[in-house]
Amino acid sequence: MFKFKQTILMLCLFFSGALCYAHGEVKTTVTKDGIPIELKESACSTSPSKIQSIVASIDGHVLSVVFTQNFGQVVVEVTTAEGGEVDVDSIQTPNGVNFYIPNSGSYVVIFTFPDGDVYAGEFTVTD
Repeated sequence: MFKFKQTILMLCLFFSGALCYAHGEVKTTVTKDGIPIELKESACSTSPSKIQSIVASIDGHVLSVVFTQNFGQVVVEVTTAEGGEVDVDSIQTPNGVNFYIPNSGSYVVIFTFPDGDVYAGEFTVTD
């Protein structure tokens, strides 16, 4: 009986570790407007992926971000590809926000959710 309990406990430990690893793997999707969003950091929670709820698009110098589900307060940060800060906003979801990007170049948009999950997408602004 002891060996059986030990085997069951080991399997539970193994599968919980495998679940956290699988959840932490990088997942990427491309929104319909072409900005790829990927999971950068996971809090190892079992919540479903938030990628499908982020709709990001670039039109000229305006970045539009819309959340289709309620996740609470989400921090949205826009930086240059080199890491220079352009703009930061904290919004209550479901909602949307627009950012004006003044210069052409490569940029990154970072989404930080209340549970610690961090998603990011790279995009380019052209004249």
